[in-house]
Amino acid sequence: MTVTDTEIAISLQGIKLQHDKFVLGPLQCEIPRGMVTAIVGPNGSGKSTLFRMLLGLEPIQEGTAEVLGVHLNSNQDDSYKSKIGFLAEGPNSNDNNRSADEIAQFVSYWYPGWDFERYRKLLRHFDVDGSVKFSKLSKGMRRKAELSITLAHEPELLLLDEPSSGLDPFAWKKLLEELQRYMEQGNRTLILATHVMDEIRRLADYILFLYRGRVLGLYEKDRLVDDWRTIVIQQPAANSGLELLQRTPGLQGLTEAGPGVYRLEVNEPEQGEAYCRSCGLQVLAVQRMELEDILSCLIRKEEARR
Repeated sequence: MTVTDTEIAISLQGIKLQHDKFVLGPLQCEIPRGMVTAIVGPNGSGKSTLFRMLLGLEPIQEGTAEVLGVHLNSNQDDSYKSKIGFLAEGPNSNDNNRSADEIAQFVSYWYPGWDFERYRKLLRHFDVDGSVKFSKLSKGMRRKAELSITLAHEPELLLLDEPSSGLDPFAWKKLLEELQRYMEQGNRTLILATHVMDEIRRLADYILFLYRGRVLGLYEKDRLVDDWRTIVIQQPAANSGLELLQRTPGLQGLTEAGPGVYRLEVNEPEQGEAYCRSCGLQVLAVQRMELEDILSCLIRKEEARR
């Protein structure tokens, strides 16, 4: 995917950083402005580390990064952070003895666009008492309070790390409503790391697959869902062998499902199906792949490459 400079919210060019045994990168991708991008990958893929790097909390050892047009280095003007809303995956223990109202009062000094009326409206929408200490709140109630604080200054860029963690189904629905409302203005960018596939289906315009610190691909969600298919074929004994199957257009994965029966994962379904038929193979089924299956296929390819 290629976008122009004015359409880019985040640009990563050969970014690499390392601490302990974990290596993030090199990362090469451009995340579009005004869209929702979901970062998807197993635990330990580097999603939280990537967020910390974008906030200037992790030093970049190689490559270049730009966030909202600001080049990140040790001397950058940190004023760009006032345009960002960030929600971490886990709670900050330093906030346990403070209420949402106290934290909101403190963080409001750092955001020129802070809106207390908006903050109070969010608390009401999520049904949270802002005067209660965080240590007295359940995990779900605390998460809703944190979301209210994160959204209150109407950031240009919103970074959410597992935002629905701890939320019940009713609160989760309210979260989706708020995020959809947030994006209605058209010039805002939302990046969320999530394991909840229904969030991706409902919200995401693009999907960034991350695995073991490396980008497996940045895809337009609707095109990804439309393009990837599983083709199940029966191979006649006369055509036994995998050489024919391995030449299938768009082949991404190949597994044996039974004697003479194979499951092909392809991202060029029409060409792939036509090729199988032209080779005298019986097509038993063509099925749309779920996002979870696409990610598993990409991971298998990456492991094979390694």
